[in-house]
Amino acid sequence: MADKKRVRAVIKGRVQGVNFRMETWRAAEQIGVCGWVRNKTDGNVEALIEGDVSKVDQMIEWCRKGPPVAHVTNIKITEESYQGDFQDFSVRYTN
Repeated sequence: MADKKRVRAVIKGRVQGVNFRMETWRAAEQIGVCGWVRNKTDGNVEALIEGDVSKVDQMIEWCRKGPPVAHVTNIKITEESYQGDFQDFSVRYTN
């Protein structure tokens, strides 16, 4: 699907303990993308984002900054094949 996109984002920096996951969920709901976000045991945050290309790109830009108290130092984006696996966006437990 040329108009749909799926990415996996690993966000590094001060991203845990600053409501990053909950604020990511709120942003995803507002922007209109599907997928999930979770903390990783290495201190990073990981998100899987699916949706319209422009909306996924908008969500990536939000992740580059995060909520006001976060400090994102790096974000690694990996494009994956669009699957259409999700109907909404959720917060998952640490992995």
